[in-house]
Amino acid sequence: MLVWNLESSYLSLPDSLYARIATDPAPEPAWAIFNARLAEALGMGSLPEREDLLILTGSSPPPHSTVYAQAYAGHQYGHFAMLGDGRAAVLGEFVDPGGTRWDLQLKGSGPTPYSRGGDGKAVLGPMLREYLVGEYLNALGLPCTRALSVALTGETVWRDGPKPGAVLCRGAASHLRGGTFQYAAGFLGRDAVRAVADYAIARHYP
Repeated sequence: MLVWNLESSYLSLPDSLYARIATDPAPEPAWAIFNARLAEALGMGSLPEREDLLILTGSSPPPHSTVYAQAYAGHQYGHFAMLGDGRAAVLGEFVDPGGTRWDLQLKGSGPTPYSRGGDGKAVLGPMLREYLVGEYLNALGLPCTRALSVALTGETVWRDGPKPGAVLCRGAASHLRGGTFQYAAGFLGRDAVRAVADYAIARHYP
């Protein structure tokens, strides 16, 4: 089994900035692709087992973790609105052997309180494209999220017809966004903006 030493420093922020969630189990999980090179770089190992497949499809949480979705805000269709991770779930933060902190996030693992009526699911084709584009940009030396895996769920998801359901796991330096600050400023007030700024400075510019 892979090493799952996850932390959750983001949960030190005001709890209005996130929601603890449970992801949807996959009825028939199966690997589509696993990024052994990235797993080795993170210090997780490179030989995933059945337990890791269940984690990376959202069927079970990682050991000793708190899974959550993040709130954010921004302009959509010309209006300022609360948005948030409608189909994404942060498993936690992994500190690699070089001391770099990575968020590990599932995409397509089911609805969250921010889904606004969506099903929270993803399909295989776009998840494989995100995997490939992220690896390509990183190979060019351009900072980008990187995918740890794409796994099939065994579900049928409707997007212009029936498509095979899939879950992407991606790593990023964090999932802080401009919209995180917009949400804090627009809905929570100055103290929350300060808390997000202090967190961003401590994490990215210590």
